Amino acid sequence: MIAFSMHFLFCNILISAIIGAILLLKKISGNCLSGCTQYHIWFLLPVVLAVPFLSIRPAGLSQMITWLRSMQAGLLPETPTQASLAVANQTPATDWLYDFRIYAAGNPAPVAGYIPLVIWVGGMIAMTVFMVNSRIHLYRLEQSALPLQSTRTQLLYQNCRAELHVKREIPVYSTAFLKSPIMVGVFRPRIYLPIHLISDFKESDIRYMLLHELQHYKHKDAFVNCLMNLITILYWFNPVVWYAVREVRTDREIACDTFVLQVLDSAEYTAYGNTLLNFAHKISLFPFSLATGIGGSAKQIKKRILNIASYKPQTKWLKIRERIVLAVLIVLILESTTLIPVLASDTRAPLPENALIQTEDLSGFFADYEGCFVLYDTNTDIWDIYNEPLATKRFPPNSTYKIYSALFALENQLIRPTASTLKWNGQSYSYPAWNQDQTLASAMRNSVNWYFQELDQRADWNALKTFYHTIGYGNQDLSGGAAEFWMESSLKISAVEQVELLKKLYANAFCFDSANIQAVKDSLRLSASGQAVLSGKTGTGIINGESINGWFIGYVESDDNTWFFATNIQGANHADSLTAGEITRNILAAKHIYTETE
Repeated sequence: MIAFSMHFLFCNILISAIIGAILLLKKISGNCLSGCTQYHIWFLLPVVLAVPFLSIRPAGLSQMITWLRSMQAGLLPETPTQASLAVANQTPATDWLYDFRIYAAGNPAPVAGYIPLVIWVGGMIAMTVFMVNSRIHLYRLEQSALPLQSTRTQLLYQNCRAELHVKREIPVYSTAFLKSPIMVGVFRPRIYLPIHLISDFKESDIRYMLLHELQHYKHKDAFVNCLMNLITILYWFNPVVWYAVREVRTDREIACDTFVLQVLDSAEYTAYGNTLLNFAHKISLFPFSLATGIGGSAKQIKKRILNIASYKPQTKWLKIRERIVLAVLIVLILESTTLIPVLASDTRAPLPENALIQTEDLSGFFADYEGCFVLYDTNTDIWDIYNEPLATKRFPPNSTYKIYSALFALENQLIRPTASTLKWNGQSYSYPAWNQDQTLASAMRNSVNWYFQELDQRADWNALKTFYHTIGYGNQDLSGGAAEFWMESSLKISAVEQVELLKKLYANAFCFDSANIQAVKDSLRLSASGQAVLSGKTGTGIINGESINGWFIGYVESDDNTWFFATNIQGANHADSLTAGEITRNILAAKHIYTETE
Protein backbone atom coordinates (compact mmCIF):
# COMPACT_ATOMS: atom_id res chain seq x y z
CA MET A 1 0.00 0.00 0.00
CA ILE A 2 2.90 2.37 0.75
CA ALA A 3 4.36 1.64 -2.68
CA PHE A 4 0.97 2.26 -4.29
CA SER A 5 0.54 5.56 -2.44
CA MET A 6 4.00 6.81 -3.39
CA HIS A 7 3.48 5.71 -6.97
CA PHE A 8 0.12 7.46 -7.24
CA LEU A 9 1.51 10.62 -5.63
CA PHE A 10 4.36 10.69 -8.13
CA CYS A 11 1.91 10.15 -10.99
CA ASN A 12 -0.18 13.10 -9.81
CA ILE A 13 2.86 15.35 -9.69
CA LEU A 14 3.65 14.48 -13.31
CA ILE A 15 -0.01 14.78 -14.32
CA SER A 16 -0.17 18.24 -12.74
CA ALA A 17 2.94 19.24 -14.68
CA ILE A 18 1.42 17.97 -17.94
CA ILE A 19 -1.83 19.86 -17.27
CA GLY A 20 0.25 22.97 -16.62
CA ALA A 21 2.01 22.40 -19.94
CA ILE A 22 -1.38 22.03 -21.71
CA LEU A 23 -2.56 25.33 -20.22
CA LEU A 24 0.68 27.02 -21.27
CA LEU A 25 0.50 25.59 -24.79
CA LYS A 26 -3.12 26.71 -25.10
CA LYS A 27 -2.19 30.20 -23.99
CA ILE A 28 0.78 30.45 -26.37
CA SER A 29 -1.17 29.11 -29.34
CA GLY A 30 -4.44 30.83 -28.42
CA ASN A 31 -4.39 33.22 -31.40
CA CYS A 32 -3.88 30.31 -33.78
CA LEU A 33 -6.72 28.15 -32.47
CA SER A 34 -10.46 28.69 -32.55
CA GLY A 35 -12.64 28.29 -29.49
CA CYS A 36 -13.78 24.88 -30.77
CA THR A 37 -10.22 23.59 -31.13
CA GLN A 38 -9.22 24.99 -27.74
CA TYR A 39 -11.97 22.79 -26.32
CA HIS A 40 -11.02 19.75 -28.37
CA ILE A 41 -7.47 19.83 -26.99
CA TRP A 42 -8.98 18.92 -23.62
CA PHE A 43 -10.19 15.62 -25.06
CA LEU A 44 -6.65 14.42 -24.33
CA LEU A 45 -7.14 15.07 -20.61
CA PRO A 46 -8.95 11.75 -19.91
CA VAL A 47 -6.13 9.97 -21.74
CA VAL A 48 -3.51 11.63 -19.53
CA LEU A 49 -5.48 10.88 -16.36
CA ALA A 50 -6.14 7.26 -17.35
CA VAL A 51 -2.49 6.38 -18.04
CA PRO A 52 -1.60 5.55 -14.39
CA PHE A 53 -4.39 2.95 -14.31
CA LEU A 54 -3.73 1.31 -17.67
CA SER A 55 -1.29 -1.24 -19.03
CA ILE A 56 -0.59 0.26 -22.44
CA ARG A 57 1.40 -2.02 -24.68
CA PRO A 58 0.88 -0.99 -28.33
CA ALA A 59 1.53 -3.67 -30.87
CA GLY A 60 4.72 -2.50 -32.53
CA LEU A 61 6.32 -3.88 -35.65
CA SER A 62 8.54 -6.26 -33.72
CA GLN A 63 5.54 -7.73 -31.89
CA MET A 64 3.69 -8.19 -35.18
CA ILE A 65 6.69 -10.04 -36.60
CA THR A 66 6.79 -12.19 -33.46
CA TRP A 67 3.11 -13.03 -33.89
CA LEU A 68 3.65 -14.01 -37.54
CA ARG A 69 6.61 -16.19 -36.57
CA SER A 70 4.54 -17.92 -33.92
CA MET A 71 1.82 -18.58 -36.49
CA GLN A 72 4.42 -20.31 -38.67
CA ALA A 73 5.62 -22.51 -35.83
CA GLY A 74 3.11 -25.20 -36.64
CA LEU A 75 0.96 -27.26 -34.31
CA LEU A 76 1.39 -26.92 -30.57
CA PRO A 77 2.62 -29.90 -28.56
CA GLU A 78 0.00 -32.42 -27.72
CA THR A 79 -1.50 -31.92 -24.29
CA PRO A 80 -1.20 -34.95 -21.96
CA THR A 81 -4.32 -36.74 -20.90
CA GLN A 82 -6.19 -35.48 -17.89
CA ALA A 83 -5.38 -38.60 -15.90
CA SER A 84 -1.67 -38.06 -16.25
CA LEU A 85 -1.86 -34.43 -15.22
CA ALA A 86 -3.61 -34.47 -11.86
CA VAL A 87 -1.58 -33.24 -8.95
CA ALA A 88 -4.12 -32.99 -6.16
CA ASN A 89 -3.35 -35.23 -3.19
CA GLN A 90 -0.32 -36.58 -5.02
CA THR A 91 2.74 -37.72 -3.06
CA PRO A 92 6.00 -36.50 -4.56
CA ALA A 93 8.32 -39.16 -5.85
CA THR A 94 11.47 -37.49 -4.55
CA ASP A 95 12.62 -35.99 -1.28
CA TRP A 96 13.94 -32.73 -2.69
CA LEU A 97 10.47 -31.25 -2.99
CA TYR A 98 10.10 -31.41 0.77
CA ASP A 99 13.18 -29.23 1.22
CA PHE A 100 11.22 -26.34 -0.21
CA ARG A 101 8.67 -26.50 2.55
CA ILE A 102 10.97 -24.05 4.32
CA TYR A 103 9.72 -20.85 2.79
CA ALA A 104 9.56 -17.14 3.35
CA ALA A 105 6.50 -15.98 5.23
CA GLY A 106 5.13 -12.73 3.86
CA ASN A 107 3.82 -10.22 6.38
CA PRO A 108 0.63 -8.23 5.96
CA ALA A 109 1.15 -4.60 5.04
CA PRO A 110 1.21 -2.30 8.09
CA VAL A 111 -2.06 -0.57 8.90
CA ALA A 112 -0.46 2.83 8.26
CA GLY A 113 0.10 1.78 4.66
CA TYR A 114 -3.65 1.69 4.11
CA ILE A 115 -4.31 5.20 5.45
CA PRO A 116 -3.73 7.01 2.10
CA LEU A 117 -5.92 4.45 0.33
CA VAL A 118 -8.68 4.86 2.92
CA ILE A 119 -8.52 8.66 2.58
CA TRP A 120 -8.63 8.42 -1.22
CA VAL A 121 -11.58 6.01 -1.21
CA GLY A 122 -13.34 8.08 1.44
CA GLY A 123 -12.98 11.18 -0.72
CA MET A 124 -14.35 9.33 -3.74
CA ILE A 125 -17.33 8.16 -1.69
CA ALA A 126 -18.00 11.74 -0.53
CA MET A 127 -17.79 13.03 -4.10
CA THR A 128 -20.09 10.25 -5.28
CA VAL A 129 -22.61 11.19 -2.59
CA PHE A 130 -22.45 14.79 -3.84
CA MET A 131 -23.09 13.62 -7.42
CA VAL A 132 -25.98 11.42 -6.28
CA ASN A 133 -27.46 14.34 -4.36
CA SER A 134 -27.20 16.49 -7.50
CA ARG A 135 -28.96 13.76 -9.45
CA ILE A 136 -31.74 13.58 -6.86
CA HIS A 137 -32.36 17.33 -7.19
CA LEU A 138 -32.32 16.96 -10.94
CA TYR A 139 -34.82 14.08 -10.70
CA ARG A 140 -37.15 16.23 -8.62
CA LEU A 141 -36.94 18.96 -11.22
CA GLU A 142 -37.74 16.45 -13.96
CA GLN A 143 -40.76 15.20 -12.02
CA SER A 144 -42.12 18.72 -11.65
CA ALA A 145 -41.52 19.70 -15.29
CA LEU A 146 -44.30 19.72 -17.88
CA PRO A 147 -44.11 19.13 -21.63
CA LEU A 148 -43.71 22.37 -23.58
CA GLN A 149 -47.14 23.93 -24.17
CA SER A 150 -46.27 27.17 -25.96
CA THR A 151 -47.04 26.80 -29.66
CA ARG A 152 -44.77 29.67 -30.63
CA THR A 153 -41.86 28.19 -28.66
CA GLN A 154 -42.53 24.74 -30.16
CA LEU A 155 -42.44 26.17 -33.68
CA LEU A 156 -39.26 28.07 -32.88
CA TYR A 157 -37.70 24.88 -31.52
CA GLN A 158 -38.55 22.93 -34.70
CA ASN A 159 -37.00 25.69 -36.81
CA CYS A 160 -33.82 25.51 -34.72
CA ARG A 161 -33.69 21.73 -35.21
CA ALA A 162 -34.03 22.15 -38.95
CA GLU A 163 -31.40 24.90 -38.97
CA LEU A 164 -28.86 22.59 -37.23
CA HIS A 165 -30.00 19.46 -39.10
CA VAL A 166 -30.86 17.65 -35.86
CA LYS A 167 -33.02 14.70 -36.87
CA ARG A 168 -33.72 13.34 -33.40
CA GLU A 169 -36.87 14.61 -31.70
CA ILE A 170 -35.55 15.77 -28.33
CA PRO A 171 -38.32 16.35 -25.78
CA VAL A 172 -38.60 19.89 -24.43
CA TYR A 173 -40.07 20.64 -21.01
CA SER A 174 -40.88 23.79 -19.05
CA THR A 175 -40.19 24.27 -15.35
CA ALA A 176 -40.45 27.01 -12.75
CA PHE A 177 -37.35 25.75 -10.89
CA LEU A 178 -34.75 26.89 -13.44
CA LYS A 179 -33.34 30.30 -14.31
CA SER A 180 -31.64 29.20 -17.55
CA PRO A 181 -32.09 26.34 -20.04
CA ILE A 182 -30.29 23.04 -19.51
CA MET A 183 -29.90 19.76 -21.38
CA VAL A 184 -29.92 16.48 -19.46
CA GLY A 185 -29.17 12.91 -20.46
CA VAL A 186 -26.61 11.05 -22.54
CA PHE A 187 -28.87 8.35 -23.97
CA ARG A 188 -32.25 10.07 -23.46
CA PRO A 189 -31.52 13.78 -23.94
CA ARG A 190 -34.13 16.31 -22.76
CA ILE A 191 -34.18 20.10 -22.81
CA TYR A 192 -35.64 22.05 -19.90
CA LEU A 193 -36.67 25.69 -20.36
CA PRO A 194 -37.51 28.10 -17.51
CA ILE A 195 -41.12 29.24 -17.55
CA HIS A 196 -40.17 32.92 -17.21
CA LEU A 197 -38.23 32.68 -20.49
CA ILE A 198 -41.26 31.22 -22.26
CA SER A 199 -43.76 33.67 -20.75
CA ASP A 200 -41.64 36.71 -21.63
CA PHE A 201 -41.10 35.27 -25.12
CA LYS A 202 -38.44 37.28 -26.75
CA GLU A 203 -37.93 35.25 -29.90
CA SER A 204 -34.25 36.04 -30.44
CA ASP A 205 -33.31 35.12 -26.86
CA ILE A 206 -35.18 31.81 -26.95
CA ARG A 207 -33.78 30.99 -30.39
CA TYR A 208 -30.18 31.61 -29.30
CA MET A 209 -30.61 29.52 -26.19
CA LEU A 210 -32.26 26.65 -28.08
CA LEU A 211 -29.46 26.74 -30.65
CA HIS A 212 -26.95 26.62 -27.82
CA GLU A 213 -28.57 23.58 -26.17
CA LEU A 214 -28.93 21.76 -29.48
CA GLN A 215 -25.24 22.35 -30.16
CA HIS A 216 -24.52 20.65 -26.83
CA TYR A 217 -26.51 17.67 -28.09
CA LYS A 218 -24.80 17.58 -31.51
CA HIS A 219 -21.34 17.52 -29.96
CA LYS A 220 -22.13 14.95 -27.23
CA ASP A 221 -21.26 17.38 -24.46
CA ALA A 222 -23.43 15.48 -21.98
CA PHE A 223 -21.09 12.50 -22.29
CA VAL A 224 -18.04 14.73 -21.85
CA ASN A 225 -19.70 16.24 -18.77
CA CYS A 226 -20.17 12.77 -17.25
CA LEU A 227 -16.51 12.04 -17.96
CA MET A 228 -15.47 15.23 -16.18
CA ASN A 229 -17.60 14.26 -13.18
CA LEU A 230 -15.87 10.88 -13.07
CA ILE A 231 -12.50 12.63 -13.17
CA THR A 232 -13.44 14.87 -10.25
CA ILE A 233 -14.40 11.76 -8.27
CA LEU A 234 -11.13 9.93 -8.96
CA TYR A 235 -8.91 12.99 -8.59
CA TRP A 236 -10.89 14.84 -5.92
CA PHE A 237 -7.69 15.62 -3.99
CA ASN A 238 -5.78 17.24 -6.88
CA PRO A 239 -6.48 21.00 -7.19
CA VAL A 240 -4.72 21.15 -10.56
CA VAL A 241 -7.13 18.56 -11.97
CA TRP A 242 -10.07 20.50 -10.53
CA TYR A 243 -8.80 23.65 -12.21
CA ALA A 244 -8.41 21.74 -15.49
CA VAL A 245 -11.99 20.43 -15.26
CA ARG A 246 -13.23 23.97 -14.68
CA GLU A 247 -11.31 25.12 -17.75
CA VAL A 248 -12.81 22.26 -19.75
CA ARG A 249 -16.31 23.42 -18.85
CA THR A 250 -15.46 27.02 -19.73
CA ASP A 251 -13.96 25.99 -23.07
CA ARG A 252 -16.96 23.74 -23.68
CA GLU A 253 -19.30 26.72 -23.43
CA ILE A 254 -16.98 28.87 -25.56
CA ALA A 255 -16.90 26.11 -28.18
CA CYS A 256 -20.67 25.83 -28.05
CA ASP A 257 -20.96 29.61 -28.52
CA THR A 258 -18.58 29.34 -31.48
CA PHE A 259 -20.69 26.62 -33.07
CA VAL A 260 -23.77 28.82 -32.66
CA LEU A 261 -21.98 31.81 -34.20
CA GLN A 262 -21.07 29.67 -37.21
CA VAL A 263 -24.76 29.29 -38.10
CA LEU A 264 -25.69 32.92 -37.39
CA ASP A 265 -25.34 35.90 -39.67
CA SER A 266 -22.56 38.29 -38.72
CA ALA A 267 -25.22 40.89 -37.87
CA GLU A 268 -26.51 38.58 -35.12
CA TYR A 269 -23.18 38.16 -33.27
CA THR A 270 -23.78 41.23 -31.13
CA ALA A 271 -27.34 40.16 -30.39
CA TYR A 272 -26.18 36.74 -29.25
CA GLY A 273 -23.61 38.35 -26.95
CA ASN A 274 -26.24 40.70 -25.60
CA THR A 275 -28.43 37.70 -24.75
CA LEU A 276 -25.69 36.40 -22.49
CA LEU A 277 -25.24 39.85 -20.93
CA ASN A 278 -28.97 40.43 -20.44
CA PHE A 279 -29.37 37.09 -18.68
CA ALA A 280 -26.00 37.05 -16.89
CA HIS A 281 -27.55 37.46 -13.43
CA LYS A 282 -29.78 34.46 -14.12
CA ILE A 283 -27.68 32.09 -16.19
CA SER A 284 -24.67 32.42 -13.89
CA LEU A 285 -26.58 30.29 -11.39
CA PHE A 286 -26.08 26.68 -12.48
CA PRO A 287 -26.90 24.13 -9.77
CA PHE A 288 -26.61 20.82 -11.63
CA SER A 289 -23.22 19.20 -12.24
CA LEU A 290 -24.89 16.43 -14.26
CA ALA A 291 -26.39 18.75 -16.87
CA THR A 292 -25.08 20.99 -19.62
CA GLY A 293 -26.46 24.46 -20.14
CA ILE A 294 -25.88 27.97 -21.30
CA GLY A 295 -25.03 29.09 -17.76
CA GLY A 296 -21.76 29.39 -15.91
CA SER A 297 -19.89 31.57 -13.46
CA ALA A 298 -19.52 35.31 -14.00
CA LYS A 299 -15.85 34.78 -14.91
CA GLN A 300 -16.78 32.16 -17.49
CA ILE A 301 -19.44 34.40 -19.02
CA LYS A 302 -16.91 37.23 -19.26
CA LYS A 303 -14.52 34.98 -21.23
CA ARG A 304 -17.40 33.92 -23.47
CA ILE A 305 -18.39 37.51 -24.20
CA LEU A 306 -14.79 38.33 -25.13
CA ASN A 307 -14.72 35.29 -27.44
CA ILE A 308 -17.96 36.39 -29.12
CA ALA A 309 -16.67 39.94 -29.52
CA SER A 310 -13.47 38.74 -31.21
CA TYR A 311 -15.07 36.00 -33.31
CA LYS A 312 -14.36 35.96 -37.04
CA PRO A 313 -15.21 33.21 -39.52
CA GLN A 314 -12.15 31.14 -40.34
CA THR A 315 -10.56 31.32 -43.76
CA LYS A 316 -9.18 28.26 -45.51
CA TRP A 317 -5.61 29.27 -44.61
CA LEU A 318 -6.50 29.75 -40.95
CA LYS A 319 -8.07 26.28 -40.86
CA ILE A 320 -4.91 24.71 -42.31
CA ARG A 321 -2.70 26.60 -39.84
CA GLU A 322 -4.95 25.57 -36.98
CA ARG A 323 -4.76 21.90 -37.92
CA ILE A 324 -0.97 22.02 -38.09
CA VAL A 325 -0.73 23.68 -34.67
CA LEU A 326 -3.27 21.24 -33.24
CA ALA A 327 -1.36 18.23 -34.58
CA VAL A 328 1.88 19.49 -33.02
CA LEU A 329 0.15 20.08 -29.68
CA ILE A 330 -1.39 16.60 -29.70
CA VAL A 331 1.98 14.98 -30.40
CA LEU A 332 3.66 16.98 -27.63
CA ILE A 333 0.94 16.17 -25.10
CA LEU A 334 0.78 12.46 -25.94
CA GLU A 335 4.56 12.21 -25.88
CA SER A 336 4.59 13.78 -22.43
CA THR A 337 2.26 11.07 -21.12
CA THR A 338 5.09 8.54 -21.59
CA LEU A 339 6.72 10.18 -18.58
CA ILE A 340 3.87 9.00 -16.37
CA PRO A 341 4.70 5.65 -14.72
CA VAL A 342 1.90 3.23 -15.56
CA LEU A 343 0.35 1.85 -12.39
CA ALA A 344 -0.14 -1.47 -14.08
CA SER A 345 3.59 -1.61 -14.82
CA ASP A 346 3.91 -2.55 -11.18
CA THR A 347 1.83 -5.63 -11.87
CA ARG A 348 2.27 -6.31 -15.58
CA ALA A 349 5.35 -7.00 -17.69
CA PRO A 350 5.72 -7.30 -21.47
CA LEU A 351 6.52 -10.50 -23.32
CA PRO A 352 10.11 -10.87 -24.57
CA GLU A 353 10.79 -8.84 -27.70
CA ASN A 354 11.14 -10.77 -30.96
CA ALA A 355 10.41 -14.01 -29.13
CA LEU A 356 8.96 -17.08 -30.81
CA ILE A 357 6.07 -17.94 -28.48
CA GLN A 358 3.83 -20.98 -28.34
CA THR A 359 0.83 -21.12 -26.05
CA GLU A 360 -0.23 -24.35 -24.40
CA ASP A 361 -3.22 -25.58 -22.46
CA LEU A 362 -1.68 -27.04 -19.32
CA SER A 363 -4.71 -26.42 -17.11
CA GLY A 364 -4.88 -30.10 -16.19
CA PHE A 365 -1.60 -29.85 -14.33
CA PHE A 366 -2.88 -27.07 -12.08
CA ALA A 367 -6.03 -28.78 -10.78
CA ASP A 368 -7.96 -26.14 -8.79
CA TYR A 369 -5.14 -23.59 -8.71
CA GLU A 370 -4.86 -20.48 -10.82
CA GLY A 371 -1.38 -20.67 -12.23
CA CYS A 372 1.01 -20.23 -15.12
CA PHE A 373 4.02 -22.02 -16.58
CA VAL A 374 6.79 -20.59 -18.74
CA LEU A 375 9.45 -22.71 -20.47
CA TYR A 376 12.29 -21.57 -22.70
CA ASP A 377 14.09 -24.11 -24.91
CA THR A 378 17.63 -22.96 -25.67
CA ASN A 379 18.07 -25.18 -28.75
CA THR A 380 14.85 -24.17 -30.51
CA ASP A 381 14.68 -20.62 -29.10
CA ILE A 382 10.96 -21.22 -28.43
CA TRP A 383 8.98 -19.98 -25.44
CA ASP A 384 6.13 -22.24 -24.27
CA ILE A 385 3.66 -20.27 -22.16
CA TYR A 386 0.58 -21.41 -20.35
CA ASN A 387 -1.81 -18.68 -19.16
CA GLU A 388 -0.10 -15.65 -20.69
CA PRO A 389 -2.08 -13.04 -18.66
CA LEU A 390 -0.84 -14.58 -15.42
CA ALA A 391 2.64 -15.29 -16.82
CA THR A 392 3.13 -11.56 -17.51
CA LYS A 393 1.60 -10.42 -14.23
CA ARG A 394 4.03 -9.48 -11.49
CA PHE A 395 3.89 -11.07 -8.05
CA PRO A 396 6.20 -10.84 -5.03
CA PRO A 397 9.15 -13.22 -5.61
CA ASN A 398 9.45 -14.33 -2.00
CA SER A 399 12.37 -16.78 -1.60
CA THR A 400 13.15 -16.95 -5.34
CA TYR A 401 14.66 -13.51 -4.79
CA LYS A 402 17.48 -15.13 -2.81
CA ILE A 403 19.21 -16.19 -6.03
CA TYR A 404 20.04 -12.58 -6.81
CA SER A 405 20.59 -11.59 -3.18
CA ALA A 406 23.37 -14.18 -3.18
CA LEU A 407 24.78 -12.89 -6.45
CA PHE A 408 24.83 -9.30 -5.18
CA ALA A 409 26.57 -10.36 -1.96
CA LEU A 410 29.22 -12.27 -3.92
CA GLU A 411 29.80 -9.43 -6.38
CA ASN A 412 30.19 -6.93 -3.53
CA GLN A 413 32.42 -9.31 -1.53
CA LEU A 414 30.05 -9.53 1.41
CA ILE A 415 30.72 -13.25 1.05
CA ARG A 416 33.06 -15.23 -1.21
CA PRO A 417 32.56 -18.53 -3.02
CA THR A 418 35.09 -20.16 -0.69
CA ALA A 419 34.01 -18.27 2.45
CA SER A 420 30.26 -17.81 2.59
CA THR A 421 29.59 -18.81 6.21
CA LEU A 422 27.53 -16.49 8.39
CA LYS A 423 27.23 -17.08 12.13
CA TRP A 424 23.80 -17.92 13.48
CA ASN A 425 22.43 -14.89 15.30
CA GLY A 426 21.21 -17.02 18.22
CA GLN A 427 17.52 -16.33 17.61
CA SER A 428 15.33 -19.42 17.81
CA TYR A 429 13.36 -20.11 14.63
CA SER A 430 10.51 -22.50 13.96
CA TYR A 431 12.65 -24.41 11.46
CA PRO A 432 15.52 -26.31 13.14
CA ALA A 433 17.67 -26.06 10.02
CA TRP A 434 17.79 -22.27 10.48
CA ASN A 435 19.17 -22.47 14.03
CA GLN A 436 22.83 -22.93 13.09
CA ASP A 437 25.63 -21.33 11.10
CA GLN A 438 24.90 -21.20 7.37
CA THR A 439 26.88 -21.31 4.17
CA LEU A 440 25.47 -20.09 0.89
CA ALA A 441 24.67 -23.67 -0.13
CA SER A 442 22.86 -24.53 3.12
CA ALA A 443 21.06 -21.18 3.28
CA MET A 444 19.81 -21.59 -0.28
CA ARG A 445 18.82 -25.23 0.24
CA ASN A 446 16.93 -24.49 3.47
CA SER A 447 15.72 -21.05 2.33
CA VAL A 448 17.11 -19.39 5.45
CA ASN A 449 15.59 -15.94 5.68
CA TRP A 450 17.96 -14.48 8.24
CA TYR A 451 21.01 -15.32 6.13
CA PHE A 452 19.87 -13.29 3.13
CA GLN A 453 18.37 -10.53 5.25
CA GLU A 454 21.74 -10.07 6.95
CA LEU A 455 23.46 -9.90 3.57
CA ASP A 456 21.06 -7.18 2.45
CA GLN A 457 21.50 -5.25 5.70
CA ARG A 458 25.28 -5.33 5.29
CA ALA A 459 24.96 -3.93 1.79
CA ASP A 460 24.98 -0.30 0.75
CA TRP A 461 21.33 0.45 0.09
CA ASN A 462 21.95 2.58 -2.98
CA ALA A 463 24.23 -0.11 -4.40
CA LEU A 464 21.50 -2.67 -3.79
CA LYS A 465 18.93 -0.57 -5.66
CA THR A 466 21.38 0.03 -8.50
CA PHE A 467 22.05 -3.70 -8.77
CA TYR A 468 18.36 -4.59 -9.20
CA HIS A 469 17.95 -1.79 -11.68
CA THR A 470 20.97 -3.01 -13.65
CA ILE A 471 19.73 -6.57 -13.96
CA GLY A 472 16.15 -5.38 -14.59
CA TYR A 473 14.55 -7.30 -11.74
CA GLY A 474 10.76 -6.96 -12.16
CA ASN A 475 9.43 -3.62 -10.96
CA GLN A 476 12.71 -2.88 -9.09
CA ASP A 477 10.71 -1.49 -6.14
CA LEU A 478 12.62 -1.95 -2.88
CA SER A 479 10.48 0.46 -0.87
CA GLY A 480 8.82 -2.23 1.24
CA GLY A 481 11.50 -2.26 3.94
CA ALA A 482 15.11 -3.41 4.00
CA ALA A 483 14.31 -6.78 5.58
CA GLU A 484 11.17 -7.78 3.74
CA PHE A 485 10.68 -5.92 0.45
CA TRP A 486 10.75 -9.30 -1.33
CA MET A 487 8.23 -11.03 0.98
CA GLU A 488 4.70 -10.22 -0.23
CA SER A 489 5.70 -6.57 -0.32
CA SER A 490 6.85 -3.98 -2.85
CA LEU A 491 9.23 -6.01 -5.06
CA LYS A 492 7.38 -7.92 -7.81
CA ILE A 493 8.31 -9.96 -10.85
CA SER A 494 6.50 -12.01 -13.50
CA ALA A 495 7.11 -15.63 -14.46
CA VAL A 496 8.32 -14.49 -17.89
CA GLU A 497 10.80 -12.12 -16.26
CA GLN A 498 11.97 -14.89 -13.93
CA VAL A 499 12.89 -17.02 -16.94
CA GLU A 500 14.58 -14.12 -18.74
CA LEU A 501 16.72 -13.41 -15.68
CA LEU A 502 17.64 -17.08 -15.24
CA LYS A 503 18.81 -17.15 -18.85
CA LYS A 504 21.00 -14.10 -18.28
CA LEU A 505 22.33 -15.50 -15.01
CA TYR A 506 23.18 -18.83 -16.62
CA ALA A 507 24.96 -17.16 -19.57
CA ASN A 508 26.52 -14.49 -17.32
CA ALA A 509 25.07 -11.81 -19.59
CA PHE A 510 25.97 -9.13 -17.03
CA CYS A 511 29.66 -10.04 -17.11
CA PHE A 512 29.92 -10.76 -13.39
CA ASP A 513 32.79 -12.71 -11.89
CA SER A 514 32.50 -16.23 -13.32
CA ALA A 515 33.41 -17.77 -9.93
CA ASN A 516 30.46 -15.92 -8.35
CA ILE A 517 28.09 -17.11 -11.06
CA GLN A 518 29.26 -20.67 -10.55
CA ALA A 519 28.82 -20.39 -6.78
CA VAL A 520 25.19 -19.35 -7.26
CA LYS A 521 24.63 -22.16 -9.78
CA ASP A 522 26.10 -24.70 -7.36
CA SER A 523 23.79 -23.50 -4.58
CA LEU A 524 20.76 -24.03 -6.84
CA ARG A 525 21.53 -27.61 -7.82
CA LEU A 526 18.76 -29.93 -6.61
CA SER A 527 18.98 -33.36 -8.18
CA ALA A 528 20.17 -35.38 -11.17
CA SER A 529 18.41 -38.00 -13.24
CA GLY A 530 20.36 -39.83 -15.92
CA GLN A 531 22.22 -37.20 -17.91
CA ALA A 532 19.92 -34.35 -16.79
CA VAL A 533 20.50 -32.02 -13.84
CA LEU A 534 17.73 -30.00 -12.19
CA SER A 535 18.51 -26.67 -10.51
CA GLY A 536 16.06 -24.21 -9.04
CA LYS A 537 14.57 -22.24 -6.18
CA THR A 538 11.14 -22.13 -4.63
CA GLY A 539 9.28 -19.49 -2.70
CA THR A 540 5.98 -19.14 -0.89
CA GLY A 541 4.10 -16.03 0.16
CA ILE A 542 1.94 -16.22 3.27
CA ILE A 543 -0.71 -13.73 4.35
CA ASN A 544 -2.63 -14.22 7.59
CA GLY A 545 -1.31 -17.75 7.91
CA GLU A 546 -2.44 -18.84 4.44
CA SER A 547 -0.14 -19.72 1.53
CA ILE A 548 -1.35 -17.58 -1.38
CA ASN A 549 1.62 -17.31 -3.75
CA GLY A 550 3.76 -20.31 -4.75
CA TRP A 551 6.86 -20.24 -6.96
CA PHE A 552 9.26 -22.76 -8.44
CA ILE A 553 11.82 -21.46 -10.94
CA GLY A 554 14.97 -23.00 -12.36
CA TYR A 555 16.53 -24.83 -15.27
CA VAL A 556 17.30 -28.33 -16.50
CA GLU A 557 20.69 -29.10 -18.09
CA SER A 558 21.35 -32.06 -20.36
CA ASP A 559 24.30 -32.97 -22.55
CA ASP A 560 22.93 -31.08 -25.53
CA ASN A 561 20.32 -28.60 -24.24
CA THR A 562 19.19 -26.35 -21.38
CA TRP A 563 15.58 -25.51 -20.51
CA PHE A 564 14.60 -22.61 -18.25
CA PHE A 565 11.25 -22.63 -16.47
CA ALA A 566 9.07 -20.74 -14.00
CA THR A 567 5.87 -21.88 -12.35
CA ASN A 568 3.60 -19.67 -10.28
CA ILE A 569 0.35 -20.55 -8.55
CA GLN A 570 -2.15 -18.29 -6.80
CA GLY A 571 -4.86 -19.24 -4.36
CA ALA A 572 -6.64 -18.41 -1.13
CA ASN A 573 -4.74 -21.19 0.66
CA HIS A 574 -2.28 -24.03 0.03
CA ALA A 575 -0.80 -22.17 -2.95
CA ASP A 576 2.74 -22.93 -1.86
CA SER A 577 6.13 -23.91 -3.23
CA LEU A 578 5.57 -27.60 -2.59
CA THR A 579 2.54 -27.62 -4.89
CA ALA A 580 4.33 -25.45 -7.46
CA GLY A 581 7.24 -27.92 -7.39
CA GLU A 582 4.95 -30.91 -7.90
CA ILE A 583 3.22 -29.22 -10.83
CA THR A 584 6.57 -28.38 -12.41
CA ARG A 585 7.88 -31.91 -11.96
CA ASN A 586 4.81 -33.34 -13.71
CA ILE A 587 5.06 -30.89 -16.60
CA LEU A 588 8.78 -31.54 -17.13
CA ALA A 589 8.15 -35.27 -17.03
CA ALA A 590 5.27 -35.01 -19.53
CA LYS A 591 7.53 -33.08 -21.88
CA HIS A 592 10.32 -35.68 -21.43
CA ILE A 593 12.67 -32.98 -20.17
CA TYR A 594 13.27 -34.28 -16.66
CA THR A 595 11.91 -37.42 -14.99
CA GLU A 596 12.77 -38.36 -11.44
CA THR A 597 14.44 -41.73 -11.03
CA GLU A 598 13.08 -44.11 -8.43
